[in-house]
Amino acid sequence: MRIATWNVNSVRARIERVIGFAEKQGIDVLLMQEIKCKPAQFPYQAFEDAGYTVEAHGLNQWNGVAIASRLPVDDIEYSFPGMPGFQKGYDGDDAPLEARAISALIEGVRLWSLYVPNGRGLDDPHYVYKLAFLDALRQYAAHTLERTPDLPLALTGDFNIAPTPEDVGDPSIIEGVTTHVSPEERAAFTAFEAAGLIDVVRPLVPTGYTFWDYKQLRFPRNEGLRIDFILGSPAFADLVEGASIERDERKGEGPSDHVPVVVDLNLSDDDDDDMPMIFG
Repeated sequence: MRIATWNVNSVRARIERVIGFAEKQGIDVLLMQEIKCKPAQFPYQAFEDAGYTVEAHGLNQWNGVAIASRLPVDDIEYSFPGMPGFQKGYDGDDAPLEARAISALIEGVRLWSLYVPNGRGLDDPHYVYKLAFLDALRQYAAHTLERTPDLPLALTGDFNIAPTPEDVGDPSIIEGVTTHVSPEERAAFTAFEAAGLIDVVRPLVPTGYTFWDYKQLRFPRNEGLRIDFILGSPAFADLVEGASIERDERKGEGPSDHVPVVVDLNLSDDDDDDMPMIFG
């Protein structure tokens, strides 16, 4: 099963690119973020013509997540337990939920498409929201794996965090000044490992960015960030046999500012003693 996660930055504006990539690369499950539309506005027909069914979760022209699959999709979930909401100027703990999380069970694998809040600024309420979102997501993952330790679980998407200095090539991103690289955000990302999840792409693709801002010729200068990830449980990691960051999708006309991150899973039950061990 070939899985890709991609912040498409408006699925309607980039439908031809998105479908073209999925077909060309033989993607079985495409997990999208920032679709920027309500379900009623989603371009379902183009996906259906390409052999995909789609589950979309969007509330307005911002945010939004979706799953497109060529395989049977079961047990759809919108938002995860404990997920916080946000509304500017709202002081309560029951702010409206945004469309930032959708999940499905596909071939026995629990997949989440996640669009973690940006944070906006270190002194912005959105930054507090971001940290609360990450903490709640970590707790959900930890509790899930405590109950079902053998579950192949993956949290995929735009985490809006560059976990290490090597993940930062954009000179405008400065620790202590901007979001994405603060000690608190990096600690929140690292905490997923304690919850039982690992970055399944980095062992196979140690370097490379997944996002380049549209401004200041960031892409031609390769001044990017690595902020899109696939974090998997041990059972998920055991299935991974390949991974890639599709940098070429940032080229050409009208690209998203993010590129797809892809993993290949071996779901065969056959034992193969000759297969190289990637994780262990």
